[in-house]
Amino acid sequence: MAKPVGEKVPKQMQGKFEEITRLTDAFCSQHLNAEYAEMSRQLAAVLCRKRPSPLATGLAKSWACGIVHALGMVNFLYDSSQTPHIKASELYQVFGVAESTGQGKSKAIRDAMKMSYYDTTWCLPSRLDSHPTAWLISVDGLPIDARYTPREIQEEAFRRGLIPYLPSINDSEEI
Repeated sequence: MAKPVGEKVPKQMQGKFEEITRLTDAFCSQHLNAEYAEMSRQLAAVLCRKRPSPLATGLAKSWACGIVHALGMVNFLYDSSQTPHIKASELYQVFGVAESTGQGKSKAIRDAMKMSYYDTTWCLPSRLDSHPTAWLISVDGLPIDARYTPREIQEEAFRRGLIPYLPSINDSEEI
């Protein structure tokens, strides 16, 4: 559940990283928000560090689209009840890639990173509080919301990496 760290990328991938993040930064600035831009940069950096990096071949605009699309899948970007939101078809159009290309790059990224709808690693930080599984832990075989457990259990769950952060003491109610 550890969050990705930094934007350090190998020298041979620096140019591709900059090209991709220029595109994702511009897209997120115009259509989404700074949080999506930051997560896009982090995902691009992680993909640049993979051996071999999937980003080494292919067009930057295709990978940029795939990165935003993959993050959008995890964060329900295509659900009109969410803010921000965008249609997938508009995403492809803005990046200037075919639907099949955008979906293909997104799938390759999601497979490489083992991303899913319930992925807390790539969940936007602003959505962690309401994430459906980020706070679930098993106590004596029963799934419970860690925010409503005694502080000692919360601390142990955090130490083990089972919850994203320790809730403030005012936010938690012991059961």
